Amino acid sequence: MNTSVQRELIVIIKPEGGYTLDWQRVNKSWDASSVDWQQDWYQGYLIDPDQALLVLGATKKRVELSVSVDYLYKVASSFVRCLARNPDLEMLREKAEAVLKDEEQQALLEGAPYLNGAEHLNKNWFDSVWNRLNQAFSIEMKRYQGSVSEYFRSKNPDFHFVGKVYFHLVENKREEYPFAFLATYAAEPSIRGEGKHLPLKNALVEYGENSQKLLELLSTVHKAARQSPFVSGLVETGEIFHPIGLCPDEAYTFLKEVPLYEGTGILCRIPNWWKRKTASLRMTVTIGTKAPSFLGLDALLDFDIKLSLGGEKITVEELKSLLSEAEGLAFIKGKWVEVNAQRLRETLTAYEEAQKLMEKGDLTLMEAMRMRLSTSKTFNMEENNYEVEVSNGEWLETVLSQLKRPESIKPVSSGPDFKATLREYQQKGLGWLYTMKKLGLGACLADDMGLGKTIQVLALLNNIYFSKEEKVLLIVPASIIANWTVEINRFAPRLKYHVLHPQENKNLEEKQVDGGVYITTYGMVVRLEWLKEIEWDMVILDEAQAIKNPGTKQTKTVKQLKARNRIAMTGTPVENKLADLWSLFDFLNKGLLGTAKEFTAFTKKLKETNDGYGRLKQVVSPFVLRRLKTDKSIITDLPEKIEMKTYSNLAKKQAALYASMVDELERKLETVEGMERKGLVLAALMKFKQLCNHPDHYLGQGCYAENESGKFERLREICEIIYEKRERVLVFTQFKEITLPLAAFLGTVFHHEGLVLHGGTPVAKRREIVERFQGREYLPFMVLSLKAGGVGLNLTAANHVIHFDRWWNPAVENQATDRVFRIGQQKNVVVHKFITTGTVEEKIDRMIEEKTKMALEILPESNEGWITEMDNKQLLEMFRLTV
Repeated sequence: MNTSVQRELIVIIKPEGGYTLDWQRVNKSWDASSVDWQQDWYQGYLIDPDQALLVLGATKKRVELSVSVDYLYKVASSFVRCLARNPDLEMLREKAEAVLKDEEQQALLEGAPYLNGAEHLNKNWFDSVWNRLNQAFSIEMKRYQGSVSEYFRSKNPDFHFVGKVYFHLVENKREEYPFAFLATYAAEPSIRGEGKHLPLKNALVEYGENSQKLLELLSTVHKAARQSPFVSGLVETGEIFHPIGLCPDEAYTFLKEVPLYEGTGILCRIPNWWKRKTASLRMTVTIGTKAPSFLGLDALLDFDIKLSLGGEKITVEELKSLLSEAEGLAFIKGKWVEVNAQRLRETLTAYEEAQKLMEKGDLTLMEAMRMRLSTSKTFNMEENNYEVEVSNGEWLETVLSQLKRPESIKPVSSGPDFKATLREYQQKGLGWLYTMKKLGLGACLADDMGLGKTIQVLALLNNIYFSKEEKVLLIVPASIIANWTVEINRFAPRLKYHVLHPQENKNLEEKQVDGGVYITTYGMVVRLEWLKEIEWDMVILDEAQAIKNPGTKQTKTVKQLKARNRIAMTGTPVENKLADLWSLFDFLNKGLLGTAKEFTAFTKKLKETNDGYGRLKQVVSPFVLRRLKTDKSIITDLPEKIEMKTYSNLAKKQAALYASMVDELERKLETVEGMERKGLVLAALMKFKQLCNHPDHYLGQGCYAENESGKFERLREICEIIYEKRERVLVFTQFKEITLPLAAFLGTVFHHEGLVLHGGTPVAKRREIVERFQGREYLPFMVLSLKAGGVGLNLTAANHVIHFDRWWNPAVENQATDRVFRIGQQKNVVVHKFITTGTVEEKIDRMIEEKTKMALEILPESNEGWITEMDNKQLLEMFRLTV
């Protein structure tokens, strides 16, 4: 039976070993068992996340999981396997501790897929997870009445525990028997599993030949003997109890059977050269030793091919001669190496393919980068063949290392008359963008929201403009044109710009394009065909997630633009969906990730390979710069509360109503005076605020269409980024009547219901609302009326605050912000103050910012009453709509 449920459970990685779960909409159907399992595990998570993680690792995987849950399953099951490695687990019970080995941690890191919050995966995260899981296991064992094996087998009937027997294989100096074998057993319990090892023959004395204890000890050996003639022979002759010499063929048999032994519960200690595969044949392709004659993805790079065996260089003739050798272990050039005919032939084929490439000439930088994604395709060999290694030459390694570590790039000037002082990390971001431009590579600036992507790009544009007046096309959502123009005027006043949009420029016919920045929208790019005819020096996309769907006309048109350099700006993690990642790179560096068909084929194999995600990250990471507010090692000078003004334009209907309201106010002002005039002005101010929020707010209607309000459109864009990261936001308004319309609208953005709190909310219910918002279940937003939400609430689960409309009293707004920014807050808080450009909102904000004498002296005491003291001319100037 199939149950059509259009959602799946996903994992969001949090700092310090944390994780959260949420439901995500998907276009697929889950069967009933998958639906039930996801729901049950989610309920367990809401009760105790650490316990739920332990249960996940102990459970046999019987249902399909989302990519992120599947990865968490690998993490948790690794913990359980670490526990099971302890031969004294049953005796130690709650005192046992699992220890994650460095190589296991590295494998989990390298095998991590693209998932939300993956940037938090590091050594500290895994150490913290292991600590939490050890505590969860200890608590579980204290209350569980049965044995440890009964506990784990109740979750997974096929669960394997290790026994106390160890097999050791070491090199020996005797020529006839160059290897030695010894079986040992763990004689004493150990909390960390590092027990004292004694030769297995001692067990005959300790337990007696026919004792039950001896049979239990040897149970894993007998399991192995049933599957391995080699071990069976050792048991039958009694050699299993004594140290013995092995010839190379016997040692080779042993090494190949190690997975079999470990599957039966025997722990094996073997030479590192076998574990690390350094004994095998390897072909190394080194690309980009010398600097190319020109830069860009088409730059031609030199490359070289070498063959090595056991780390020693060999010739192709020596390789061919090895093919005539018998399979097994051979002692060549002072090292033991594996002779595997099939792998030798595959590597020889790959070498011959590489030679053909060399005959054609140098590789382009794009071909070199793509080679990492599909060495099998390049060299005509099977997937997961580890005998071919692609490495960077000196020049390429230096360049890619710089791009991955912006702090190593020399500082770059922001250009003349730049009015902002960049923070240290922003200065490094400018250097990175400048270097990417110089190299001719497409760049994705994906810094966390609030870190100032706009100011870094403006610094780059200001630098370029005064060194060479380049033609730059900046494409943005219509709702943030105002943000860009305000920021340019404020920080780069000498930077020439033009707005190609009807809201600011009616003349949109084809024109002479000179140096400067041309700002337009994604929608206008489709309409203005002549933009595709221009040879732009640079095309920049803000909110670049707008081109994530490769099939839309908008995306196709943007990708048709001609540009020597390309920059994409986005606050959302670009890797959350691999299809989105491909579309973004198809714009930035076309061909780097192959065609859509090739990339889809690659992503389908990711679950089957151990290193697929790692290879993809190697290709993508040099082109993406993403810094997080939480990363104190990179961002040391960031305030814990980041306040930013968020500008939006009036929509067409808003602008028409606004103009008529100004005319009406002008007429009425001529006929009133005294208290009546004061009441008229305050009432008008309230109406203008309502209109800036939404026409329906002012008109008292109930539709609240998104496209009729610039603020609603901007609210969506900001909240979509918050939702992608599964963070939480408080939205403040001074109007109770708009709290429910805002909540309804936000529900469509977050695909979750939120909470509302205003003056009419009963006091008894407030505590319940706060507890729900602070709980583990993802409740993404709360809409609060400013006065009701401004006092006595602790809402530290949120790390975003939006002041949807302004109180114009900093003390009142700060008091509301402090619901989030207070004791217990462990995250940086981003505060957005919404302002509609050209309106009374912007003008009052400017007066406050400029600290006029009137604002300083009157504003804190009497809120907005000071406005009524203006004369009619000043009032109309303040209310009148300006562009």
